[in-house]
Amino acid sequence: MSKTPSKNRWLIAASAVGIHISIGSVYAYSVITNPAKEIFGVEESELKWAFKIAILLLGFSAALFGRWVERVGPRRSGTMSGIFYSVGIIGSGLAVQLESLPLFFISYGFIGGIGLGLGYITPVSTLVKWFPDKRGLATGMAIMGFGFSALIFGPVMQKLFDTVGVAYTFYILGFIYMILILGSAQYMEKPPEGYLPEGFKPGEGKVIKSDIANLTVNEAVKTPRFYYMWVMMFINISCGIAVIAAASPMMQETLLYTPMQAAAIVGLIGVFNGFGRILWSGLSDYLGRANTYMVFFSFQILAFYLLPLTSIEMVFLFLLFTVITMYGGGFATLPAFLGDLFGTKQLGAIHGMILTAWGLAGVVGPTIYDRVKTTTGSLESTLHVFAALFVIALIVSFLCISALV
Repeated sequence: MSKTPSKNRWLIAASAVGIHISIGSVYAYSVITNPAKEIFGVEESELKWAFKIAILLLGFSAALFGRWVERVGPRRSGTMSGIFYSVGIIGSGLAVQLESLPLFFISYGFIGGIGLGLGYITPVSTLVKWFPDKRGLATGMAIMGFGFSALIFGPVMQKLFDTVGVAYTFYILGFIYMILILGSAQYMEKPPEGYLPEGFKPGEGKVIKSDIANLTVNEAVKTPRFYYMWVMMFINISCGIAVIAAASPMMQETLLYTPMQAAAIVGLIGVFNGFGRILWSGLSDYLGRANTYMVFFSFQILAFYLLPLTSIEMVFLFLLFTVITMYGGGFATLPAFLGDLFGTKQLGAIHGMILTAWGLAGVVGPTIYDRVKTTTGSLESTLHVFAALFVIALIVSFLCISALV
């Protein structure tokens, strides 16, 4: 029997966006590097380790604390996310003031990274339960906030750096994130047992498609489809991160752009990253989640093959921006797909385990690109390696579907 909820599910979704917009500011890390490297007296490549550690901790803390998130509920886990992330940012300000690079790595990378992991899985696990009829759209809205955050907080950071200095910028941002995340978390809760949206009550004609299973995380990791999903995400993220990291030199080499022109286009990548999250996750409610990933992989085989071969500006940019939408769309469609495959009993924990693919891909993708590019000296050969990886991903997606039959 369905019960009447005490909360509005669209306000739950708005709260989820509040959390993700805050933690998504990690994507504005490039704004931090120039002023911070001068303070610490290190190269940009060394300072980037704080970002790498944060993304690595995002994936692995999501896996480690996934069961706890399901057990305590979104209000408590969201609150802990706000505490960890804001303390990490405030600690980064203290590290800047003390000119301590190790403290910066600990604060931004480790403490902030734990807050990222908790904050990432808390809202999406909850939204899948509140929106059984629109799983893709609901999770896409939250994760879109993560993708668009850099467009909001990047300029804010730069303005604060120029007016109050680097250390005080971190202090101010830390308190802003704390207010946003803690305030959003207080409204979040799981729907009542047996909840169905209005119009989907038993006997009223509308039916929500049943999940294939309703598994615990221990049961899920014993199924082949769990590992198929992990591999699919690892390849999609590795290739996407690699092309994002290499976008500027790639445009300079292929389209003969100046560095300034390439930088302007790179700025648009954040727009398409965020837009793709709501676009593809929403479409997946109609196309089907498995079909959506097949579209991703089929298109990107072609795109990565053609990108180094085309010097036609509009064709190149169409391929590049579409790839970026699919990179973001892969993240946003994932929670809904996992709900379809494994049910919602321990969705947060299962989602967290899959996100270890993100932590590893953030290191592996750019490394493959750099190694192949250095060895071959050819952009064409490098991107064709990634096209081949997408062939593997497409085959795995077929295996995933066959495992469901």
